[in-house]
Amino acid sequence: MNLKILSRNPNLYSTARLQEAGLKRGHSVEVIDPLKCDLIIEKKNPTVFYKNRTLETADAVIPRIGASITFYGTAVVRQFEMMNTFTTTTSQALVRSRDKLRSLQILSRSKLGLPKTVFTNYSRDVEEMIAHVGGAPLIIKLLEGTQGLGVVLAETKNAAESVIEAFNGLEARVIVQEFIKEAKGADIRAFVVDGQIVGAMKRQGKEGEFRSNLHRGGTAEIITLSDEEENAAIKAAKAMGLGVAGVDMLQSERGPLILEVNSSPGLEGIEKATGKDIAKTIIRYIERSI
Repeated sequence: MNLKILSRNPNLYSTARLQEAGLKRGHSVEVIDPLKCDLIIEKKNPTVFYKNRTLETADAVIPRIGASITFYGTAVVRQFEMMNTFTTTTSQALVRSRDKLRSLQILSRSKLGLPKTVFTNYSRDVEEMIAHVGGAPLIIKLLEGTQGLGVVLAETKNAAESVIEAFNGLEARVIVQEFIKEAKGADIRAFVVDGQIVGAMKRQGKEGEFRSNLHRGGTAEIITLSDEEENAAIKAAKAMGLGVAGVDMLQSERGPLILEVNSSPGLEGIEKATGKDIAKTIIRYIERSI
């Protein structure tokens, strides 16, 4: 097969591993910078122009689209879809997953457990927002934040009011979520490929840090999911329409609570924690799908 990985940097761990796995399986694999693609749109002949040539022979694309280039990256994925090229992440699912609010609404409709969340149109009644999630401590998240950036733990009501009012003043949209104390600064990342759990790890925030992101100094270890956690992760990926997904969950007294469903999950943390060849699993998923 002729595979294209849509990534801005061929040296990134996930991109390099996917290319290595594809080559080992005997495929032709090329890394394409989506921002350097020109999209030619005409009747019955959509094409992608890249580095003075037309990309016409791709059998499948693997989008590794960063949050900062979602708009154009999604347009490139959509163009390949118009060319009847298989993609491990559809353009629609990519857009849905990047919208935190929309994602939570979709997951809620699918009857999945979630931390109680409040979103308002820059409401001046900040006290009411805080009351809706059970008071402080609580979590405040920028809708555009990634890798733990733009996530604040407000430990007191006064702190929560100050942070929410500051964001409102900047017209930065935020969601307010209840703080799940029993999670103790840890979460679970379940990696789902083609409706199956292919690896899971528990991420623990460093001392004094409530965010468990590995980019923020957290640590990871392999974990065996409960049946309830496994079912929640698979159901969440399906609800979001994602063939490849990283489902982040908190362990709570009322069962697993979905935090986020990531459409471009990194491979480094999960492969190192589990010792599994997740990149090969993704390539085999493509082989089955074409």
